[in-house]
Amino acid sequence: MSGLIRKISFQGEPGAYSHQACHAAMPDHQALPCATFEDTVQALRDGDVDLAMLPVENSTYGRVADIHHLLPESGLHIVAEAFVRVRICLMALPGVALDQIRRVRAHQVLLPQARQFLRGHGIAGESAVDSAGAAADLAVSGDRNSGVLASELAAEIYGLEVLARDIEDHTHNTTRFLIMAREPDYSRRGELMMTTFVFRVRNIPAALYKAMGGFATNGVNMVKLESYMVDGSFTATQFYADIEGHPDDPAVQRALEELTYFTTHLSILGVYAADTAARNAKN
Repeated sequence: MSGLIRKISFQGEPGAYSHQACHAAMPDHQALPCATFEDTVQALRDGDVDLAMLPVENSTYGRVADIHHLLPESGLHIVAEAFVRVRICLMALPGVALDQIRRVRAHQVLLPQARQFLRGHGIAGESAVDSAGAAADLAVSGDRNSGVLASELAAEIYGLEVLARDIEDHTHNTTRFLIMAREPDYSRRGELMMTTFVFRVRNIPAALYKAMGGFATNGVNMVKLESYMVDGSFTATQFYADIEGHPDDPAVQRALEELTYFTTHLSILGVYAADTAARNAKN
């Protein structure tokens, strides 16, 4: 157990966007960087932290595939969600002017998002494994002709100077994070509750169609349904779903009960309050 100081794990270097999500959603928790998603989960399972922050999908690049495989096997539970706007900053060593920058380094998914800005200033982009890691490298490099695209938090951590803010081509780019805990929490903490679960359908004709029928007939809004292969098999498919409502709601109870008739496996991953402000802003 982490003692009096509550902690939350995230994947990436200090200053990564997952670190930013920890600051925004759980400011009273000390953030612990981890090398991989598996390490992030294991830190929580081992009791080194109290919570874990995992990105599950991005409005531009879609789902984070590794997470969909990791969540059902983790033994952990979703207790909250958080949406973080990806705001890209161009940073450099202190005292460097924008017209001195000839190249920037960033994670490969960030570079295309600032294409117009980089082209307009004649700056070349170079791919890096991690944007926050690139900021850490730049801070000790002495290179006054290079910059990094990363979060403003990364600039603060590594003592870099922000030369331009919000340089992304599109302002809608948002990442949805799930906050995980060792124990489930089914308490009602918001007006709109979300339930996330995974299931596998039986090998019968129209099984998925029949499995989904209960949600339609009971008026339960399913906001996400995604499929992915299990163990690399083309015939073993697992589905990941988000619905609006709480398992204790009569309509949700009936829909889940009907679902069980057409499935070989059903597991609830979490029940949590929806981030309604962020969801309404996306709509």
